[in-house]
Parts: sequence; structure tokens; C-alpha cells
Amino acid sequence: MKLNRFATYAWLTLLVTFIVILWGDIVQATGSGDGCGAYWPICNGEVLPAFAGRETVIEFTHRLTSGFVLLMSVVLFVWSRRAYPKGHLVRKGANFSLFFMFTESLVGAALVVFRLVGQDASLTRAIVAPIHLVNTLFLIGAITLTAWFASGGRRFSWRNQGAVSPLLIAGFVSMVIIAVMGAITSLGDAIFPVNNTAEAIGRSMTAGEHFLVRLRIYHPFAAIGLGAFIIVAARVITMMRPTPTTQNLSLAIFLIYLLQLAVGFLNVSLNAILPTQLIHLFLADSLWMLWVLLAASALAQGVPRRVKSDKLVTSASGGTD
Repeated sequence: MKLNRFATYAWLTLLVTFIVILWGDIVQATGSGDGCGAYWPICNGEVLPAFAGRETVIEFTHRLTSGFVLLMSVVLFVWSRRAYPKGHLVRKGANFSLFFMFTESLVGAALVVFRLVGQDASLTRAIVAPIHLVNTLFLIGAITLTAWFASGGRRFSWRNQGAVSPLLIAGFVSMVIIAVMGAITSLGDAIFPVNNTAEAIGRSMTAGEHFLVRLRIYHPFAAIGLGAFIIVAARVITMMRPTPTTQNLSLAIFLIYLLQLAVGFLNVSLNAILPTQLIHLFLADSLWMLWVLLAASALAQGVPRRVKSDKLVTSASGGTD
């Protein structure tokens, strides 16, 4: 990988985005989403609010960091136009990065303005919260690809890739399903905390309990089942596109998944305390980033392919479709 100044800045933007995402989890876990009232972008009707409570400090800090990374995305967008010609993949990546950064802000604003924060346990919040998370995944993917192309990543195509394309797509879908169920589980943990795992399971199986309580039991099963598929798919993709990059990414996906699984069980046993929640989220977002990189490297033009005769041929596919 070639790290010029723009590529370094793009990876830095991704890192800061990760930090802001984690801070957003702190906002939900601490019930601080209404720390600024139903005001956005100002806080409690003021540009610089009086920090009367912990919730206001946490929510206002999240808004400041979100605004900062939004400015970083604007710089990424403008810089891409100065550094790369029209139609370049870096420009396209920067376009999508800025787009998803804006939609991320808009969904976050909707949560605040419509008071889908704090102890609100409505169906609307249970729908919007996963949408917010899925948008976050698209945002991470867009910035990752921008940095990847700026670092020398080659043009890729989804067409004429045999089983590789459907396996990659199935992996993306699996991760989205796990993430959506995780968002619902996290919301249930924040609004309806429990004292131990036995209580969580018991309440989840009790008729008449709130739907957020009853749904959160399914996330671990989805993470194990679909996660196992992701690991197998990554291995098969590596066998079909045997390059050092795909092999390293496949190994990283395997290791991160095992760590994610261990932290997930720890998170459940410790009743979703904040430190394990943050680690769990960080690993989940890292896994998504690695899958994006695996897709970009496996589908890249000129990547060697293993055919049925066990010989390697070179892919000549082009395009980014």
C-alpha cells in the first residue's frame, strides 16, 4: 500500500469516525440522548449550553465530535477533487463518504428532534436505531474504500467473478442482519437492564414482556450462526482468490470474529456493562471494515484466480460495477 498525504488523511478520517461511533454508543448506554433536549443542532436552546448534568456533557460532546468528523469529510471531499482527476475511484469514494456522513447526521438529528432517545421504548425508535446503525456501516465502508483506493487499491468489478460475488454479498447481508439485531439488543439492554443472564433469558421468554426484552435473546444465536458462515465464506473466497492480501484479511476476519464472540459472551455475562459494549461495537465495525477490504481485494482487476484445474489465471475484469 502506498500512503501519500491524502491516503494518510483518509485513514485518519476513518479512525476519527470510529471514535465518534463509540462515543455515540456511550450516549445511548448512559441514556444521554436527551441531554440537549429536543434541540438540534443547538443544545437546550443555546449554542453553548450550561453543563448542569452528565447527560448534557455527554450529548454535547458527541455533537461536537460529530461536527468535527463532518468537517473532516468535507475536507476529504474537496481534497479529492484537487488531487485526483474526474471519474477517479477516490473521488467516488469521497462522494459517498460525504453523503453518508450527512445522512448519519440527519438520522441522528431525527432521533433527537422526535425524542427517540433516553427511555423511549417505542416501535419507531426500534426501527430508526437500526437504520442509524446500517447507515453507519455504509459510512465506514465508503471511507474505507476511499482510503483503500488512495493507497493504491485497484479498480474492481462484481461481474464475472463466479461464486466470489454471491459469497461476498451474502457476507454483507449476514453482517447487516447481525448488526440490526445487535442494535435492538443494545437498545433493550439500555432501557430494560437486568441483574444477571438468567434474568435476561427468563424475561425474554415471558409472555407480556416488552418486545425489546423478548427480541434481545436472538442476537447471540444470529451472531454464532451467521458469523460461522462469514468465516467459512472468507476462507472459500481466499481459496478462489489466493493472494497475500486476501489471505491476510481472511485471517484477520477469523481472529476478530473469535474475539468478538468472546467479548459478546463476556458482555452478556457482565450484563452489558459499558466497557464490554464499546469493545463489542468496535470489533463489529472492524469486522465490517475488513469485509469491505476483502471484497475490494478479491474483486480487483488482475487478481489471480484459482480454477477447477487448480491452476492460477489472472483476472482481466475491469470497472467498479
